[in-house]
Amino acid sequence: MQGKRILLGITGGIAAYKIAFLIRILKKRGAEVKCIMTPASSDFISPLVVATLSENPVGIEFWDKKTGVWTNHVDYGLWADVFVVAPLTANTLAKMAAGVCDNLFLATYLSMKCPTIVAPAMDLDMYAHPTTHRNLDQLIRDGVTIIPAESGQLASGLEGEGRMAEPETIVEAIDRFFNKTEATKALNGQKVLITAGPTYEAIDPVRFIGNHSSGKMGFALAQACLNQGAEVVLISGPTQETLSHPNLTCISIVSAEELFAQVKEFWETCSIGIFSAAVADYRPEVKVDQKIKKSEEHVQLTLVKNPDVLSWAGSLKNETQLLIGFALETSNLLENATDKLTRKNLDIIVMNTLEDEGAGFGHATNKIALLDAHNNFTKFELKSKIAVAKDIVSYLINYKK
Repeated sequence: MQGKRILLGITGGIAAYKIAFLIRILKKRGAEVKCIMTPASSDFISPLVVATLSENPVGIEFWDKKTGVWTNHVDYGLWADVFVVAPLTANTLAKMAAGVCDNLFLATYLSMKCPTIVAPAMDLDMYAHPTTHRNLDQLIRDGVTIIPAESGQLASGLEGEGRMAEPETIVEAIDRFFNKTEATKALNGQKVLITAGPTYEAIDPVRFIGNHSSGKMGFALAQACLNQGAEVVLISGPTQETLSHPNLTCISIVSAEELFAQVKEFWETCSIGIFSAAVADYRPEVKVDQKIKKSEEHVQLTLVKNPDVLSWAGSLKNETQLLIGFALETSNLLENATDKLTRKNLDIIVMNTLEDEGAGFGHATNKIALLDAHNNFTKFELKSKIAVAKDIVSYLINYKK
């Protein structure tokens, strides 16, 4: 379960008190856990407890009434590998079965891009009611996995079926899900090289030439490839982004020359290369050893060309390797991208332009188009970079050389 992303949905039943134990088990197993709660569930378990144990903020409302910040239910749906609902009350069960969307939890369920597993919990008469059976059958038809309620003592004081499965049982069900899905992932056995972020080219010990790349796109691509079973080598320039996974090798670099050295070490052993780093084209010819003082009216820098890492990879690409590059332009996007695709021997080029609002450096979103070596051109709408990464990885999985 190491590195898996589990979104845990908590609804308003007494069994919610057990969720603290479930979160602790999942975290000990190495999973990353985020939680969303129905408003009623906070009567049974404190959001502070959930946030503390999961080490992530808890989503309850559509927006923060103090700050006005919107809680993006779509991002939850894109982030998770699996959505686990525990406990699932009769009320929320009925809403899920009917497609009702009156809180953040339900909006997230309707936006999920991954499978859902639920653990019902209610009194025995409610669990045995024909309506409950009908609603559970509907969820099964919708592709939801049900962890049956167990027999035992209930909050009402009665004994019978309706008790939520124990946290250990829920973890076993999650394990079975991951074991089943791991065997069918499209990039199993593939090694992917990804470059990300900017490069910084030193002028003196405190100044550099760089760009505004955040690394978000490259890290999202790494996660998307990991989700498909790939072994990933991620070479990244300076960034605030982080990622952890047992199949991930993360290498930090600063300059274009350092990036080139690492690419030369790994490219030959990889079947796919996704070069999303924003590599500086030029660097100062001389790095000054001491900080340049502001004593002169003019300072002249002589710049020399950096190695073209993408061209190098394209020149050595064999018949089975797949190479993807990026083209960020301010004008003549298709013309420049087509030239780059051909000149650098790429299979696919990802195009975007700073002319599109919400695209390019520093944004959580991007708007791309894909052009491949068969002259197929595909445009996409503005999406979160997580969704864009999934689009790119899906395209390369289905691409035929």
